[in-house]
Amino acid sequence: MGGGIAQVVAASGRRVSLHDEVAGAVERALGTMRRSLEKLAEKGGAEPDEVLARVSEVDGLVPADLMIEAVVEDAEVKQGLFRRADETLPPEAILASNTSSIPITSLAAVTARPERVVGMHFFNPVPVLKLVEVVRAVQTSDETAAAIVALAEQLGKVPAEARDFPGFVSNRILMPFVNEAAYALMEGVAEPDAIDTIAKLGFAHPMGPLALADLIGLDTCVAIMEVLHEGFGDPKYAPCPLLRQYVAAGRLGRKSGRGFYEYA
Repeated sequence: MGGGIAQVVAASGRRVSLHDEVAGAVERALGTMRRSLEKLAEKGGAEPDEVLARVSEVDGLVPADLMIEAVVEDAEVKQGLFRRADETLPPEAILASNTSSIPITSLAAVTARPERVVGMHFFNPVPVLKLVEVVRAVQTSDETAAAIVALAEQLGKVPAEARDFPGFVSNRILMPFVNEAAYALMEGVAEPDAIDTIAKLGFAHPMGPLALADLIGLDTCVAIMEVLHEGFGDPKYAPCPLLRQYVAAGRLGRKSGRGFYEYA
């Protein structure tokens, strides 16, 4: 996600500093960005070298006008990053999170600029999908929200504003869908391919829920569902036992080579 976000921002003509604490992650992201840009160039897009020249790998947080955080879906990790960003970035900078479900209000609360904290939730694959869910924390100012809406439009995206409730709009709707598909598989109602085919052809979805869960990452799906479950206190959001079992087994989806499906 971080690499995809960096790509679309750099393609808009802006300079981007890209950092990940995991060794080799930025290099892999740059490789993925180049392949994506090469495909887009075949269709008339910008030259890959031109876009990548605006992306720099850095060792940590640097002063910038905007930070877009796309780290692991863990509240404590995100809060720690927002504390450090608050100390490093200029006071007028906006701190945005690409979180799928962590409350933006809780991230704003650990900074000295809560009115300049906002959710900027992109969708995977970022260079292709148009939606950006702009999530306003309790503290987010109108000015900050308007700036992020305008930026999303300048990036060629379609912004849609949401309030800061667990899962926002997208994952509050999507995760129960994924969860029910996992239950259908666990209960032997149908095989994965049949479940996804029914969803794709029956609902005109481009991807079935199980394949989509593999793309998102089953561990991320479970993390989002746990936020929904805790936030609403409703058992309907509790992750399916099969999802938990697959995560415990290391079957996380595409990123691990196996989830509901196997990948080369």
